[in-house]
Amino acid sequence: GGLAVGFDAAKEKAYRGEAALVLLAPDASPGTQKRVRDICEEHCPVVAVHLTQYDLSAITRKPVGVLAITNKDLAALCAKAAGAAPQPPEEEPV
Repeated sequence: GGLAVGFDAAKEKAYRGEAALVLLAPDASPGTQKRVRDICEEHCPVVAVHLTQYDLSAITRKPVGVLAITNKDLAALCAKAAGAAPQPPEEEPV
């Protein structure tokens, strides 16, 4: 259960505060990329990876452009491998 596959699943995990990181494939549609950034970046880091949907299908068993990682240790490893250090979203001033 450390991985949510697809935009809808990733969005739900981000909204619930369960996503530690969202990965975005470079060949996801421009609309999907925009929606992921607009919605998920408020809740968790979003990292663009160099793996295509086809590459990610080795893990997910189907082509997918968006993955949410809920395990913090796995998220840190993925971010490091992608060349990005995940930063928590900035908190709104109270």
